[in-house]
Amino acid sequence: MSTRFATRFAELKSQQKKAFIPFTLLGWPTVDESKAILKTMIDAKPAALELGLPFSDPVADGPIIQNASSETLANGFKMPQAFELIKYARSLDAEIPIGLLVYYNTVLAQGEASFFQQMRAAGADACLIADLPPEAAEETHTLAQAAGIDLIFIVSPLTSGDRFKQFAKLAGAFLYVVSRLGITGTEERFDASLEALIKDIRQHTDLPLCVGFGISKPEHITAMSKQGFDGMITGSRILQVAQEAKATQDDELLKTYISSMIKAAQ
Repeated sequence: MSTRFATRFAELKSQQKKAFIPFTLLGWPTVDESKAILKTMIDAKPAALELGLPFSDPVADGPIIQNASSETLANGFKMPQAFELIKYARSLDAEIPIGLLVYYNTVLAQGEASFFQQMRAAGADACLIADLPPEAAEETHTLAQAAGIDLIFIVSPLTSGDRFKQFAKLAGAFLYVVSRLGITGTEERFDASLEALIKDIRQHTDLPLCVGFGISKPEHITAMSKQGFDGMITGSRILQVAQEAKATQDDELLKTYISSMIKAAQ
């Protein structure tokens, strides 16, 4: 596990706290506004960051993030700008763990080894390739490890025992557990089998378990903490609040929202 993620989760565990991890899309809606969002997020002092790279067909993402991706790409956003934004985030906080959410075509287009090396040079710690299954990830894992990057994998309520073994072998930083089948968004519907799923995963790995998809309110944080998760990830709602803050010219709205989510994880 990357040093920053391992250190942060160990700190939280010793304090009997959980991680709140906000997500934003790099470059959205513009590079300058993306910088402002990153600064607001970091100023609120979350446990870690998850940063997405815009992609033309983000199949795991709901309409909010899909639309943001389309908007960002239409503005001409390019990969070098993404790495510069990661560097900017790192310059604001030397210790905060940073994970990327990407799709495999993005990694492949850069060249896998080069992509992970650029990630590391920019200050990122881990990478979740949403459409890369563990069965096909051996070579990618080797290249990521060589660059000092952990791979994060998605676990769903349908994940079987055999796949847990694959995840345990290749995963680092944490496992991303989806709260329900489907896509990201703010829909408040969680799978009834989550508690049983956590028990199954714990038999195969000691990695922290972070849950995402539909986590949009402080009460969701509280509920997922009670289920036994180590961290909670919010994406779509972050983008919505950022839009609301821009529309109302309320500079404190996003920071207040993130702070309320962090407080619920304490």
